[in-house]
Amino acid sequence: HYIKLSELEKNRKLNDLLDALDFNQVVIFVKSVSRAAELNKLLVECNFPSICIHSGMSQEERLTRYKGFKEGHKRILVATDLVGRGIDIERVNIVINYDMPDSADTYLHRVGRAGRFGTKGLAITFVSSASDSDVLNQVQERFEVDIKELPEQIDTSTYIAWEGAADALSRGFELLLKRVL
Repeated sequence: HYIKLSELEKNRKLNDLLDALDFNQVVIFVKSVSRAAELNKLLVECNFPSICIHSGMSQEERLTRYKGFKEGHKRILVATDLVGRGIDIERVNIVINYDMPDSADTYLHRVGRAGRFGTKGLAITFVSSASDSDVLNQVQERFEVDIKELPEQIDTSTYIAWEGAADALSRGFELLLKRVL
């Protein structure tokens, strides 16, 4: 899905989405290190459980933060394209392209972070310029998909598999009982 909006409307829309959508974990992609740091700071100030990863950090710091996110210590990850490929986190069910990537390939790698391991996922892209629209059109043509505008209401079952979540919770509870007993 996509949302057409101005650059100045992005923070408010992101806040609204994070308040309205049910999610296990979400990855928010931005275009630069400074943007990642600024957006993460804003989210934390608004009491969202957020962490960021970008190339301005040491490898050790990035790995520590990645591990913490993967283990569920934070539910929101703000990241540059550094983590657009190769991260596999089962609980990520929403990807938000706060900034449009520069190519169709990068778009595909970013949105591929949601709904891994046979689970459902939701991808939302902010479109705020003519060049953003161009990239969105390239994605649709190249991958032969029709990316729709985000509707006012979205059915949670289209991006969260509650049965799978219940099964995972029950397995986790069984493991906990085995440890305790």
